[in-house]
Amino acid sequence: MDDTIQFDVVTPDRLTISQAVNMVVLPGGGGDFGVLPGHAPLLSNLRPGTIAIYDRAMKVVDRLFVEEGFTEVKPDRCTVLAEEAVPVKDITRDHADARLKKAHDALLVADTFGVRIGAERELRVAEAMYEAMEAYEKAQGKSPA
Repeated sequence: MDDTIQFDVVTPDRLTISQAVNMVVLPGGGGDFGVLPGHAPLLSNLRPGTIAIYDRAMKVVDRLFVEEGFTEVKPDRCTVLAEEAVPVKDITRDHADARLKKAHDALLVADTFGVRIGAERELRVAEAMYEAMEAYEKAQGKSPA
């Protein structure tokens, strides 16, 4: 059995990642789960959160923030379909703060059930992005501004 699995992340506008990895941990709808080569076939929804990509030594080598989406896992491949996928290292505090403020403001003025549901969803995504950015900064030894 090969010690890598093909990992692809696809958003509506592009193929974000396509590489062989040793393991990925995904933010599943029911909790985080890891995917290794030879994993049983699986379909899962994803919640907003961070995908961690591991090397052979099982150290995290990259983190990717994803909005809600889906994943299909096969023994030799893991494919993620997400509305948005951004390397966590590229998320700035200013961007995360602005997105969180915009989401809070949208929720405050939501005047119909449908608009409120959309605003609540955006708030969940913004909060998850903010948490991903803070966790990354903490891991890098950066202090909050």
